[in-house]
Amino acid sequence: GYTSPTQADIIHDLHLSLSQYSFFGSLVNLGCMVGAVSSGRIADSLGRKGALVAAAIPNLVGWIMVAMAKDLQFLYIGRFLKGLGGGIVSFTVPTYIAEVSPKHMRGTLGAMHQLAVTVGIMMAYMGGLFFQWRMLALIATIPGALLLIGLCFITETPRWLGNADRNKDLATALQRLRGKDYNISSELSEIQVMVTVSRLQPSVLVTELFQWRLFRPLLAGIGVMALQQFSGINGIMLYAGEIFSTVGFKSPNAASLLLAMLQVAVTLTSAGLMEKAGRRLLLLLSSGGMALSAFLVGFSFFLRNIKNPSPEMDTFINVLALCSLLFYVVSFSFGLGAIPWVIMSEIFPSRVKGLAGSLATLVNWSCAWAVTLTFNFLLNWTSYGTRCFWLYASICLATVIFVALFVPETRGRTLEQIEASFK
Repeated sequence: GYTSPTQADIIHDLHLSLSQYSFFGSLVNLGCMVGAVSSGRIADSLGRKGALVAAAIPNLVGWIMVAMAKDLQFLYIGRFLKGLGGGIVSFTVPTYIAEVSPKHMRGTLGAMHQLAVTVGIMMAYMGGLFFQWRMLALIATIPGALLLIGLCFITETPRWLGNADRNKDLATALQRLRGKDYNISSELSEIQVMVTVSRLQPSVLVTELFQWRLFRPLLAGIGVMALQQFSGINGIMLYAGEIFSTVGFKSPNAASLLLAMLQVAVTLTSAGLMEKAGRRLLLLLSSGGMALSAFLVGFSFFLRNIKNPSPEMDTFINVLALCSLLFYVVSFSFGLGAIPWVIMSEIFPSRVKGLAGSLATLVNWSCAWAVTLTFNFLLNWTSYGTRCFWLYASICLATVIFVALFVPETRGRTLEQIEASFK
C-alpha cells in the first residue's frame, strides 16, 4: 500500500523514471522471495517466535533506510530489506496460527493474517493523505516495534516444541493455549504420536516433494498461492491511485482509500464464514466474482476509447470502473485473499512443512514480484489497459477450475487428520 499514495512525490523528489519506480515497487517482493527461501529453515531451527524476531529486524532497518533515502540505491536497499522481513513473516505467521489454534477456530484465526495485511494497506493509503512519504515510512516502523514487544508475551507452538523434543514445554504450552481447566490429554497424545511418526522417517529431500503422496498437497498448496497473485491483486492495490487517475477520478488517493477500507471490512466478514461455508466454496465464489469484475473493469477501459463521449457516458464509465474495482476487491477479500495462506499452513505434512511452506511462500512472492513489475506496463499495453484486466479475468476463471479439481476441504479437521488423509 505504501507505493500507491507516494508514487508522484517519490518520483518528483528523487527524479525517478516510471521504470525505476516500478522496480522500487517490485523490490519488496524480491526481498520477500529471498526471505521465503530461508523462512522454513529459520522457523524450524529457531522456532516460530525466533523466526518472527529475525524478521522484525530487517523490516525496521528497511523502513528507516527508505525514510532517509537521498538516492536510488538507499531507496532500493531499504525496500529490499523490508521485503526480506516480510518473506519470513508471511510463512511463519500462518504456520504459528495454524499450530496454536483449535480445529474449530483455525480458519477464522488464520484469516487474521490477511486481515492485518489489509489493515496495513488501508493505513498506508490513509497516511498518504496526511503525511509526506518520508514520515509515512517512519510511521511504518511502529508495527515492527510492536511485534518485538508482543513476542515477549506469547508461547511457542506445541507442535514445534514436540519436534524439538521439549515434551514438558509442549504440555505446558498446550495447556496455556487451551486454558487451565481444559483437558488436553487427547490433543497432546495426537501431537506426540504424529511427532514420533515424523521422527522415524528420513529427512526429506526436495525431489521427494514430487512423489505422489506429497505431490497432491504440494500441488494444492502451491497452486492456490500462485493463482492468488496472478489474479493481479497486488498490481491493482499497489497502483490503485494510478488506475483511478487513468480512469479520470479527480481524487485517486481518496478512491484508493475507499478500496482499502472495503477490503478490511469484507476480510473481517469472511473470517467468520470460513468455518461455516468451508474453504473450497469461498474460493470458488471469490475467484468467479473476480473473473467477472476484472472483465467489467477492462470493459470500462475499453469504453474510454469512444471519441467525444457524452457527459452521461463519461459518468457511466467512471461509475462502472469504480463499482467493478470495488467488487473485485470484495471478491478477493471474500476468499482468495486469506484462504491460500490458511490452506498452506494446514495442508503440508509436519515433516516437510518447513521445506514445502518455504517453497509455497517463495512461489507466492515470485508471482507477486512478476505482477508488480509488469503491471504498469500491462496497463499501458493498449489504450487504457483493456487487455491487462481481461488477462487477469482469464486467470481468475482458471482459478475456479483449479480449485474445483485439486483443492480439498480442510474445515473441521485437525492438522494430524489432514496429514493422514494424504497417506
